[in-house]
Amino acid sequence: MPNLISLSRSEPSPAGKPALHVLLANPRGFCAGVRRAIAAVEAALDRHGAPVYVRRPIVHNMAVVRALEAKGAVFVRELEEVPEGCVVVLSAHGVSRSVRSEASERGLHWLDATCPLVEKVHREVVRHHEAGRHVILVGHEGHPEVEGTLGQVPPGAATLVSSPESVRALPLERERRVAYAIQTTYAQDEAQGIVEAIGARFEDVASPPTSDICYATSNRQHAVQELAPLVDAVIVAGEAFSSNAARLAEVARAAGCAAVQLAPDADRVDWDALGAPRRLGLTAAASTPESAVDGILAALEERFDIRVEQRPGPEERTVFRPVRVA
Repeated sequence: MPNLISLSRSEPSPAGKPALHVLLANPRGFCAGVRRAIAAVEAALDRHGAPVYVRRPIVHNMAVVRALEAKGAVFVRELEEVPEGCVVVLSAHGVSRSVRSEASERGLHWLDATCPLVEKVHREVVRHHEAGRHVILVGHEGHPEVEGTLGQVPPGAATLVSSPESVRALPLERERRVAYAIQTTYAQDEAQGIVEAIGARFEDVASPPTSDICYATSNRQHAVQELAPLVDAVIVAGEAFSSNAARLAEVARAAGCAAVQLAPDADRVDWDALGAPRRLGLTAAASTPESAVDGILAALEERFDIRVEQRPGPEERTVFRPVRVA
């Protein structure tokens, strides 16, 4: 990563290199749940040796997946691909109850790396179902966290919505007692509009005791929301299939920056499209390692005379208890 002190001095631009002021969002990168999940795979490898199987990407970042593969992790889509008696780690996004049951029935030695904040949503959904409420889940169809959350209750006991229009189209009577839950990586502003539609559609609505959108998602979205109006372009370091990365790009655009790119690393940045901005914002999704930010900064330094500014932001001190690896 370029030296922030030396790059912050006012020096003449080298010939052929346009000046670029880079604003680094804070906080950015790994959250506590991601660190915990990665550590669970590494601990399982230390305890049991390779191979350790992992159902689905442990977190939504291919650099992380490849690094764990190099250590002996084997990623599979479904448990049927795991040989009987082997060790398997379930991803941070959470799984349905049927997946845990299948792991036990097949005699697999399974470890659950579900983020504790996703587990909180699971408990809420179960509690509302047991209280006789229909659960409305605000989330993105097909996302593994959504699949896992819906799988905590019987089929038909929860319904997925992703817009105010889908709320108004729900085939439920206005008097039906409902509760809502939200995917932890959902965009805050978008979720608010859907929650308001739920309140207008039903008479009796139970809400989460605290926000379902996790602290890391909220902090990163707020940081990029403040950053975007100050710059000509924004690069979000993250995978296109990562929900929290995609939401950061959406938030940056909604906050007023028209030139927003989502790229997992420097090799995937569209340098032609970037052009020659004078001020650039750079952030990273909660599933993105800081090495991706370092790589993009290094690539920027090759093309520009950069001055790097660390934006102020809250210090994240959340630490989760490690996954027990026996």
